[in-house]
Amino acid sequence: MARRRCCGGSRVYYWFCCFYMTILLFILAVFIFWLIFLPQELKFSVTEASLTQFNLSTTNPENKDKNNRLLIYKLSLNITIRNPNKKQVGVYFDRVQVIANYRKKRFAMATLNSTTPFYQGRKNTTVLHSVLEGQQTLSFKEKDDKQYDVETSSGVYSIDVKLALRLRVRFGKIKTAHFKPPKIDCNKLKVPLRAYNGTSGSNVSFKTVKCENIFIFTSRDDGSGTVPF
Repeated sequence: MARRRCCGGSRVYYWFCCFYMTILLFILAVFIFWLIFLPQELKFSVTEASLTQFNLSTTNPENKDKNNRLLIYKLSLNITIRNPNKKQVGVYFDRVQVIANYRKKRFAMATLNSTTPFYQGRKNTTVLHSVLEGQQTLSFKEKDDKQYDVETSSGVYSIDVKLALRLRVRFGKIKTAHFKPPKIDCNKLKVPLRAYNGTSGSNVSFKTVKCENIFIFTSRDDGSGTVPF
């Protein structure tokens, strides 16, 4: 019996075989594209941070909830974003929100570019400056009060920062729709307390902290490197 070859024999077998080969070639092309053109993740870091006010007090002595504390704060941050890609890969930042937490409690949030979206091109670095100032009521336990007292004595406070983004990715002439990647973590910032004139307070220098949980070009679920196009 004559042996059938792919794309030979009956017409049905011919079209089935050609369709099968087309699918295989498409998968192979996507895999090669993935190997060659997969972008590197952007680099985020907090390069400068300081406090000029971080005062904690009881909100109201007559309040039934004795755990409530009023935090008055003024926090300055410099956040650096680096695009290390050599190819034509860029990101449109339509919104960058900074969320500050103390003792796992949110006390401040600010939008850095609510009216001025910006583009982060290849081999490019952007520095964003943010000042978070105001007051916030927090629910503290005894251990939180003790830790605050310890940090007040040292003049350095441990603060966690998260970045919430709304952006679009550009690859060559292709541009994605808006999407929100997972929040980026910039945790355990050792932030020194400075006086308003900058001449007194803690003498500790802030050390740059690299941010983690960055999944703009890759997938958090499986790390497979799926570009969100």
